[in-house]
Amino acid sequence: MPQLPSFHSPQEPEPVPSGPPPCPEDAIVDCAVYVGGRRLPGTFTHETAMAKVRALGRGFVWVGLHKPNESQMVSVARCFGLHELMVEDAVGHSHQRPKLERYDDVMFMVLRTVNYVEHESITTANEVVETGEIMIFMGPDFVLTVRHGEHSKLTGVRQGLEANPELLALGPSAVLHAIADHVVDSYLVVTESVENDVDLMEEAVFSTGNRVATEQIYMLKREIVELRKSVNPLASPLQRLGQDTTTGIPKEVRRYLRDVQDHHTIVAERIAEFDEVLSTLVDAALAKIAVQQNTDMRKISAWVAIAAVPTMFAGVYGMNFEHMPELQWTFGYPLVLGIIAAICTALFVTFRRNDWL
Repeated sequence: MPQLPSFHSPQEPEPVPSGPPPCPEDAIVDCAVYVGGRRLPGTFTHETAMAKVRALGRGFVWVGLHKPNESQMVSVARCFGLHELMVEDAVGHSHQRPKLERYDDVMFMVLRTVNYVEHESITTANEVVETGEIMIFMGPDFVLTVRHGEHSKLTGVRQGLEANPELLALGPSAVLHAIADHVVDSYLVVTESVENDVDLMEEAVFSTGNRVATEQIYMLKREIVELRKSVNPLASPLQRLGQDTTTGIPKEVRRYLRDVQDHHTIVAERIAEFDEVLSTLVDAALAKIAVQQNTDMRKISAWVAIAAVPTMFAGVYGMNFEHMPELQWTFGYPLVLGIIAAICTALFVTFRRNDWL
């Protein structure tokens, strides 16, 4: 098999290892051989498992890896004959969009995983959804899964398949369906939790006397955008897997994949609704702020008008003219105070009746 090239840039110096090179088995979570839908007893490395299947001439290998580094992935790729571009995507230097590609007889699928982040209040949360990745390499006699993220475990998926030998006997495509179904089901769970947050945010925005910072609405909208970027691009790969007869996936598995596609459509529609509601909430919050500012300005204007009355009288009688009316009158001072009080009271009552105060 040809030597796979290194993915280090020519301008970058090769790092000097401080110890022994990392072993591929350090990144392998589980490795099993399945024949006739049942797991063969014993412990296998990825190399011995592949040799076992090819010696038997039937069955397939399922190897699960978690966050492999470059050297570990290159070692595994040599065993399974993966294209170097697949290896580059699997190392996880950059987030991949959900996609489906085919390199000769190996199918490569990327799925984005999502997880709901618990928080005390949506109005104080900094994060609602976290994402990860699952990459599936499927050949005629093997399935290789690479996970990035702590929330994307596939232990339950493997156990569920092992409890259903008839489905597992359909081959590697059954594993691909089970993983896709698991990921899309997690989308449904997350969107249900996010829907509660959107409802709480809507209630907070329209509650009387409750001021919600627009930054929190934008935060939730940003999380919805992240969720949409993780979910929506998966529609095309699922459609291709469920309807394209040239992918080599058995007809029975394609039926299951079409069901996954239906669930994905439901999730995509929910996310679109969330985005639309949050856009409306942003407009409503801004309108509420504008109304509150107008109310504050009316109150300020009313008090300024009331304060202008004594200011006017004080300005007139504060002028240093010798001949001014009522300066020598005994009751002039209390009369002026009374007039000021009467005018201010009348203005206060008028503004209060018109809801300015």
